[in-house]
Amino acid sequence: MCTTCGCAEGNLYIEGDEHNPHSAFRSAPFAPAARPTLKITGIKTPDFAPSQTTEGDLHYGHGEAGTHAPGMSQRRMLEVEIDVLDKNNRLAERNRARFAAHQQLVLNLVSSPGSGKTTLLTETLMKLKDRVPCAVIEGDQQTVNDAARIRATGTPAIQVNTGKGCHLDAQMIADAAPRLPLDDRGILFIENVGNLVCPASFDLGEKHKVAVLSVTEGEDKPLKYPHMFAAASLMLLNKVDLLPYLNFDVEKCIASAREVNPEIEIILISATSGEGMDQWLAWLEAQRCA
Repeated sequence: MCTTCGCAEGNLYIEGDEHNPHSAFRSAPFAPAARPTLKITGIKTPDFAPSQTTEGDLHYGHGEAGTHAPGMSQRRMLEVEIDVLDKNNRLAERNRARFAAHQQLVLNLVSSPGSGKTTLLTETLMKLKDRVPCAVIEGDQQTVNDAARIRATGTPAIQVNTGKGCHLDAQMIADAAPRLPLDDRGILFIENVGNLVCPASFDLGEKHKVAVLSVTEGEDKPLKYPHMFAAASLMLLNKVDLLPYLNFDVEKCIASAREVNPEIEIILISATSGEGMDQWLAWLEAQRCA
């Protein structure tokens, strides 16, 4: 659940629970230590009205919570968000410690739906085959289609269906990762649900978020969804083989990404033509050795 969109856990399904694929799966619930009740001060108005531009455009992100939900005050939204993210972040640290103990590189691949990240991932896995042990956690609301595509490369994969949920969270990774065989010093790719909003807020225990942006999406996408690109260490500008057929300004896109995140690395890439694949593989190797 996240306060950005109010998504619910829905019917969470992790492959391996075929006896009841529509029932919610959870391992033993996380029980945080007791802590003092959170107090939030300085928020005076229980209701929130959007700001307006001179043209009449509405902006719901200028309140203290940075978002809006019908019937919920900014104060209550902050309380819920702090509680949810606090629990998730502590679970993510557990995941991170587990991965570090095995020297595993864990990457959280994030993008809009249709950016080409699954195709890019399958091509990456084929090139890493017999060189680096890999495994994949696939996140989607429904179907096991992407996990099936990954397994066709010979790579172990497990599908996590989030139901109504619009992102993976640290508990889902804690449930799914132990079901995958992955040697020490291997790479675990987590392909998140296609969404450039909510996954930005949820740490899964990864070393890096990698944002995949297709040239078919528009060069201003980093400015429209700044939180995701601010959270990412690397942007893969994908499907560059299509550039001759599109009105897409590569330099403007790069400038937009660096306006949001001056430290972000950027690779122009295409799984179809192979452009940028060597640079991407070199980046992966550098992260494994870091």
